[in-house]
Parts: sequence; C-alpha cells; structure tokens
Amino acid sequence: MLELDSITAGYDRRGPVVRGASLTIAPGESVGLLGPSGCGKSTLARVAALLHRPEAGRVRVDGESVRGWRHRAPRSLRTAVGVVFQQPRMSADPRLTLRDLIAEPLRATGRRAEAGTRLAELAPTVGLTEDLLARRPHEVSDGQLQRACLARALVLRPRWLICDEMTAMLDASTTAALVAAVETYRAETGAGLLAVAHDRVLLTRWCDRTVEWTDCVTAQKP
Repeated sequence: MLELDSITAGYDRRGPVVRGASLTIAPGESVGLLGPSGCGKSTLARVAALLHRPEAGRVRVDGESVRGWRHRAPRSLRTAVGVVFQQPRMSADPRLTLRDLIAEPLRATGRRAEAGTRLAELAPTVGLTEDLLARRPHEVSDGQLQRACLARALVLRPRWLICDEMTAMLDASTTAALVAAVETYRAETGAGLLAVAHDRVLLTRWCDRTVEWTDCVTAQKP
C-alpha cells in the first residue's frame, strides 16, 4: 500500500497549501487525483514521491513508515517510487544526452552495469530511437524529452509511479503514447499508480478510480 494519512504540507509554515489530505493506493491500482490548478495536488504528489517532507501526517510505503525524505530516505524506499513531473526541461540536466539521462538513477545507485539492458528494454516502450538517445534536451521536443523522463522514472523498476501532470504540456498523440507506456509497465510489474491532473476525461479513461481533491483533503478515504 501507498498511504498518505492526514498530510499537511507546503513551503510556508504559516500557510501550508495542503491541509489534512489522505489518500490510499493499493498495489497494482491506478488512482487519479483530480483538482484545479494551484490547489496543492503537486505538493501532495511530491510528498508521495518522498521528495517533500510534510509538516504533519504520515506516509507509509508497503507498510513501512517514512521517516526520511529525499536523500535521507532509505534507498529501498527511494527506489520503490518513480516520479514524472509536468515540465521535463526543469527536471532534466541539459548537459546529459537522453541516454545518460535515463541511466542516471542506475549510476546513482551503483547499478551502472544494468544500463545497456534497461535502455534496450525501455527505449522502444517509450518511443525513443537510437538517434534521439544520442541528443541532449535542447535538441529534442518537449514530448521526446518527456518520453526520456518517463523512462528514467521506470529504469529502477519502481513498485509505485507518481505522474504529476505528466501529459499537461503534450499533444494528444504523445499523451496516448506515454499513457500506453505506463500501462505496459504496470501490466508487466503490477506497479501502483498515482496520476495527478486537472483533466477529468484523461483520468476517467486512464485510472481505476478518480479521487476529487475536495474528498482527498477532507480525509474521506476511498
């Protein structure tokens, strides 16, 4: 289970953007979190991805309570969660080729030897060709870069995937391709998914169930 219980979080202690939010995702389940821009969805997604320490509340991953965040979280928990953000250019090192970008988590966890195999598996799944893998972020489109960012999120075989407005900046065909890639990965691994968006139609078609932000923040657990 991925459990967020009574989470209060933000970037200003005097005015947290998230207050008392609760959400539970079962293994293999895909859950959409629907809400308007600016309501706090992305902050909650960062808490779920172990990237932002909440001011109050509890996060549990597969029954283990999270007590450290970002690099202070145990490696077993950090690698259990993969995350894809809305703006790929803000989350990609411009100095790296797409090939190195995807392999970055493997190098960071001492698994460099797996890079060739994982790239061969993931590149076709996300729709990246050999010539694209050799390019740097400024040499590819937003959609192509987001494909690489998705592959990077999947390269460590996470048990949980957080997609925070992953397709908000993309056209319909790229959106369909990335959603298909996520679902292919989930079908193969049984990974759980939290998809955050303000697009009701997308979440309804993509996810097993959709949670309204108002239900989430009033701690009405599904």
